[in-house]
Amino acid sequence: MTKRAIALITIVILAGLLCTAGCTTEQPAAPVATGSNTTPVATDTSILVYSGAGLKKPMTDIGEAFTAKCGIGVDYTFAGSGTLITQMDLSRKGDAFIPGGTPDYRIAREKGLVGEPGYVAYHVPVIAVQKGNPQDITSVDDFARPGLKLALGGANTTAIGRAGDKLFQKHGILDAVEKNVVLRAPTINEVVVAMNMGTADAALITLDQVNPKTMDTIDLPQEDGLTLIVPIGATAFTTQPDAARQFVEFVTSDEGKAIFAKHGFPTYPDPAYAGIEP
Repeated sequence: MTKRAIALITIVILAGLLCTAGCTTEQPAAPVATGSNTTPVATDTSILVYSGAGLKKPMTDIGEAFTAKCGIGVDYTFAGSGTLITQMDLSRKGDAFIPGGTPDYRIAREKGLVGEPGYVAYHVPVIAVQKGNPQDITSVDDFARPGLKLALGGANTTAIGRAGDKLFQKHGILDAVEKNVVLRAPTINEVVVAMNMGTADAALITLDQVNPKTMDTIDLPQEDGLTLIVPIGATAFTTQPDAARQFVEFVTSDEGKAIFAKHGFPTYPDPAYAGIEP
């Protein structure tokens, strides 16, 4: 057998092994600048992912698992979804976007920033009150009670802040609620801190963010329609489409969804939330 034939056979074998590996690699990208709110991973190839701050715990674990499996590093920028959309729009850099809910993803798509999404999990808002519920709060209508101290997500920066304001409008209490707001936070994480520190009597947060040591919860009726589906998709300007696609596929896979479940998220699809549409 000639050396040329042996070389050709070797190439075919190596190509077959790569096809069955489940992940592929691509040429290293130019380094991406990272700020103080990013989590850099040192590998030859890395992608930049814009992630809602409320998803930090599962997405950090997913980044580590993805890198271990595919050899592609993941750099994150964590912030409120509105802030992330502005950053993407201005920079036109980055590879994937995962906000707290489909309304924010829809805004990004209307701006031409992202492509078709996949769906991962549910963000389930609840009323959080101080342990023991000393203010005797029973429903969102109590948020209008004079003198109550409320912590809410920003309506222009967080999915839950925007959804909450729509709910207050639906109940005809938006103005009264606003008078009780002591914190409008740029991310849900600051709302959780306020509840943990006892500086607010009540808040709207998601089920995965509840600290049972400091808070009790009150479920919101499904008809209020606040439950959000968490979407993810590649950006329209990614310079590493193969790596971005692999990341999106990993997050929406059973393995990725299992990580979300570990952090308290119901995963998509779930019959309990059959009425919730993307």
